[in-house]
Amino acid sequence: MALLPAHARETPNMSVTATVGQATLDGLTYVGDLTLLTGRSLRALVMAPVQGRRFRAGRVIHQAMIAGVGAVPILSLISFFIGLIMALQSAYELQRLGAIAFVADAVAISLTRELAPLITAIVVIGRSGSAFAAEIGSMKVNEEIDALEIMALDPVDFLVAPKLLAMAVMLPCLTTWSDFMGVLGGATFGVSAAGFTFSSYMQATLHALESRDIVTGLIKSVMFGIVITAVGCHEGLSAGLGAEQVGRSTTSAVVKSIFMVVAVDLVFTFLFYLTASR
Repeated sequence: MALLPAHARETPNMSVTATVGQATLDGLTYVGDLTLLTGRSLRALVMAPVQGRRFRAGRVIHQAMIAGVGAVPILSLISFFIGLIMALQSAYELQRLGAIAFVADAVAISLTRELAPLITAIVVIGRSGSAFAAEIGSMKVNEEIDALEIMALDPVDFLVAPKLLAMAVMLPCLTTWSDFMGVLGGATFGVSAAGFTFSSYMQATLHALESRDIVTGLIKSVMFGIVITAVGCHEGLSAGLGAEQVGRSTTSAVVKSIFMVVAVDLVFTFLFYLTASR
């Protein structure tokens, strides 16, 4: 079989390289757009009192009620079950080592450091991140965004900034509640099958936790709230005209938010690991 010409052999490699390079540039551009949107929102929140403009506390409270309080029932149920599952899985291995007394430690540390912030973020993405994209996308289709600009209202100031503040405040609150419900789920197994009393399980949990474990999860949750808001609002503002485009932007907001949350989680976990190892 004759060998392919040199230009034919190089074309596939060049195509793959170009594709990877273009995808990298697109990703960096997207992250830059999110950073600019977040910066404009934070600037609006900080400069509104300084410039004598009215702070839209009512919109912030409204968004906090929808994104935060509305998520409590489903988050409570999911967190309780996750805590129970973690206790069952931990007990299966620890029992073989004769260390079932450390079930409370395993559940508490895994929840506060990692699982509770991540579960909370995913639940909020499904409830609120998609809703942000659908709401703003529909407003764009109906030319309500243009109407805000005609009335000299900055869409970022009016729509994005209240959502950002509400999510940055409510995500740590929801994460704290998720921690509690997860520990309660673990305690259900501990009391019923691992020889704990409720009091001894809670004491073991408190003994296992350090303030750093809780603070790590709360810092992550604040960043998750900012990322979810930025992605959802950016997808809404970037939506094309038509109901189909709004649907696509909503789906894109969910997928990209989950990816960005996991990426941010990885970065902060690595940073916390470096600081702890010093």
